[in-house]
Amino acid sequence: MVEVENLNKIYTVGSKQEKVLDGITFHIQKGELVLLRGVSGSGKTTLLSILAGMEKPSSGKVLIDSEPISKLPDIHLSHFRAKKIGMVFQHFNLIENLTLLDNVLVPLVANRVGLKEAKEMALAALKNARIEHKKDAYPNRLSGGEKQRGAIARAIVAKPSLLLCDEPTANLDSKNSQSFIEQLMQMHKEGQTIVVATHDPIFETLECEHRIIDIKNGKIV
Repeated sequence: MVEVENLNKIYTVGSKQEKVLDGITFHIQKGELVLLRGVSGSGKTTLLSILAGMEKPSSGKVLIDSEPISKLPDIHLSHFRAKKIGMVFQHFNLIENLTLLDNVLVPLVANRVGLKEAKEMALAALKNARIEHKKDAYPNRLSGGEKQRGAIARAIVAKPSLLLCDEPTANLDSKNSQSFIEQLMQMHKEGQTIVVATHDPIFETLECEHRIIDIKNGKIV
């Protein structure tokens, strides 16, 4: 599902260069649940952004479903990402002037899904995320846990091959964090390939098969 080989990322600021990722190599099999674990600044969020195709590596190889995403032109990359990759962001990134249902519909626009089918898919995703009762609410009327469940519905609505979660419990209390983990384990049980970037110790309580990739100073340790 995911192949990363000798991945490097260097940011240039003025005359200075900072190497954020240094020779990262790993593979992820279909159906795996993988935790990218490291403190803030370790490089895990940058790595997740590259896996999502939102950033380009400085060098190295990244393949998702055998597709070399780092080499795709932007227009093809956007289409690939819309079909194959779901993303749950730390700050939810819901559009404030859209209802929750409309937020979940947004990813289907790029996939050119008909309106009737898109609404059926969106409602199914909201039901799967246990938030369908809030479909007509706007984000400013939702709690943190409800926003997170809405963000999950949006991420899975197009049935992506790969689900990426960036610090998904950072803005949740302990009860909602545990609820998120239970939902994560259920999606894993159903065969979803999942990668979570986190430094939250609550993930140490995961009661399902998973693999941990520790990152420190841009390197796998």
